[in-house]
Amino acid sequence: MRFHTQTGGATLTAQQPLNNVVRVAVQSMAAVMGGTQSLHTNGYDEALGLPTQEAARIALRTQQIIGYESGITDTPDPLAGSYYVESLTDEVERLAWEYIERIDAMGGAVNGIEAGFQMDEIDEAAYSYTKSIDDNTRTIVGVNKFTSDEATDMPVLKIDAERERSQVARLTEFKAKRDAAAVAARLEDLRAAARGSDNVLYPMKAALQANATLGEVSDALRDVFGVHRPG
Repeated sequence: MRFHTQTGGATLTAQQPLNNVVRVAVQSMAAVMGGTQSLHTNGYDEALGLPTQEAARIALRTQQIIGYESGITDTPDPLAGSYYVESLTDEVERLAWEYIERIDAMGGAVNGIEAGFQMDEIDEAAYSYTKSIDDNTRTIVGVNKFTSDEATDMPVLKIDAERERSQVARLTEFKAKRDAAAVAARLEDLRAAARGSDNVLYPMKAALQANATLGEVSDALRDVFGVHRPG
């Protein structure tokens, strides 16, 4: 089985944000030792906004240090034979199957979504996590323990207004120069595939090759599927 891992953006804190470098590194090591084939490391400042260039670079260097300096990648399964890890694996598998069986009993994932089951479970987990921090049963360093009154002087990424205007102008020019009829036809092909049972990947690729934008492709799919609104 192939799988991708992303470090937990929800675990990053606005307080003492440099602590997030350590959090991301620990989570990344766990992912690699678990056998992930693909990894996304979050920037340490993502609790404050979009990552700065420095934060993105450190996120990349985290992967590179694990890959080239740690030695973890020298063996396919460095945790093989660990009784504790195997017991955790069994527990995760058991709980996952319990969820699958509950959803199957509802008639499948779509019925569960329509009933709000998945969203309710996510909301409940988020509430329990936040409550455990508020009542100090869960320690978050720099938030409810080992705190500091010192102000955090952390640069935050700001999008230059002129750059935004320049990009809008480029997009307008791009749309003006393309074959509008071909774009419209390919987007309609995509809608037709979405309405039926065809694979939408190929008409999506054709639309992009005709110079449709990502936003237009997304809008075409939304025309058919709509937008999910919980509850």
